Amino acid sequence: MSNHYHTLEIQQTATQAEVKKAYRRLAKIFHPDSQLHSGNHEKIIKINAAYEVLSDPKQRQSYDQQLYIHTHPSQTYSKTSFNKAYKRQRGSSVDAELHQWLSQVYQPINRILNQILEAFQPEVDELSADPFDDELMEAFQSYVETSKEGLEKAQSLFRSIPNPANVAGVAAHLYYSLNHVEDGLEDLNFFTLNYEDSYLHTGQEFFRIAFQMQQEAQARINSVL
Repeated sequence: MSNHYHTLEIQQTATQAEVKKAYRRLAKIFHPDSQLHSGNHEKIIKINAAYEVLSDPKQRQSYDQQLYIHTHPSQTYSKTSFNKAYKRQRGSSVDAELHQWLSQVYQPINRILNQILEAFQPEVDELSADPFDDELMEAFQSYVETSKEGLEKAQSLFRSIPNPANVAGVAAHLYYSLNHVEDGLEDLNFFTLNYEDSYLHTGQEFFRIAFQMQQEAQARINSVL
């Protein structure tokens, strides 16, 4: 039985992020279309096959089950005993994936969302003194532009590491929160261009929904931890 972990040159406890990193490294080396000297068609087929299995959590668990049986032929096998062994083996890896995602994706994005959403009402209050005052409008425009930069960073962070399966719901709410912030900033930008209050109100509504999605994400995090 071929060993996909050996093919990708990783440990069986590798995180999903490490699986992807290993695949990218090896594909860059052995892909015939990108490397004239090191390209290897048979090798890249094996690499692709290994990645297809190990990048999918369900396929990976099934493969690990087959691998376990193959490497322990003398042991009496039962699905229950394997699942217990699998959970012990993968437990530390899953915990590491979750910690990495929380520290490198969720928490930084949450801080950026707080900076954008919490500053909105004070900025509106300042501007409401006189929306046609150039200095006040410039300050509000600066808030919108700074928020756009923060949003781009947050969106990049969201794409940087795949979320662990046990926080899929958290990631979904975080994604929707970012989307609503993006829609809100678009309307606020239109407001700064034509002073049409409807854009300000629509932007405010998008931000309200974004805040709700952010709070739901936090509630789901609390239920997982």
